Amino acid sequence: MRDYYEELWARLPDRLTPPDFQRRRAWLRAAVRPADRALDLGCGDGVFTGELTAAGAATVVGVDAAQAALTRARARHPDLAFHRVAFDGPLPFADASFDLVWASEVIEHTADTARFLSELRRVLTPGGRVALTTPDHGRLRLLIDGIEPHSPPLGDHLHLYTRRSLRTILSEFGFTDITVTAPGPPWRYRPLLAHATR
Repeated sequence: MRDYYEELWARLPDRLTPPDFQRRRAWLRAAVRPADRALDLGCGDGVFTGELTAAGAATVVGVDAAQAALTRARARHPDLAFHRVAFDGPLPFADASFDLVWASEVIEHTADTARFLSELRRVLTPGGRVALTTPDHGRLRLLIDGIEPHSPPLGDHLHLYTRRSLRTILSEFGFTDITVTAPGPPWRYRPLLAHATR
């Protein structure tokens, strides 16, 4: 998988605008509290890592599995800390290192969702929060489009989520105060926006 993402980042244009950027940025900004220690899990080129800082987080760290993504992130934000992590591996941080974990458009790419959520929970402080986004794959959208456009055989989306399935998996891993919204009409692309507390 690491090679896949290295090649992907090598092919992408230098400056990207993430899908649904304004909505995701607003979701991120609403999650940040002053003095938060924040982790951008799956930071890509660092666009949201910079947004965490701009929103007032005191300490911000970005991690990604692709070195090509981190090279872009460091060029974009040379003042921020970025680390390479193993795909679906343990995070290189002590327990309870962060008050907030931002994981935008990441959970659908993880092969081992149990390990991903366990590690995410482990590095959060008690009472720490996760804010994540992932594409919504509700029944109506799949009925209209079919599954092929959302999960092609050689694609990188390994899991498809609905509001219910995302809420359920977060609850099963001990998160509380879970909110999952899906703004926009159900027949068009829309992100699932989730907040939860450890």
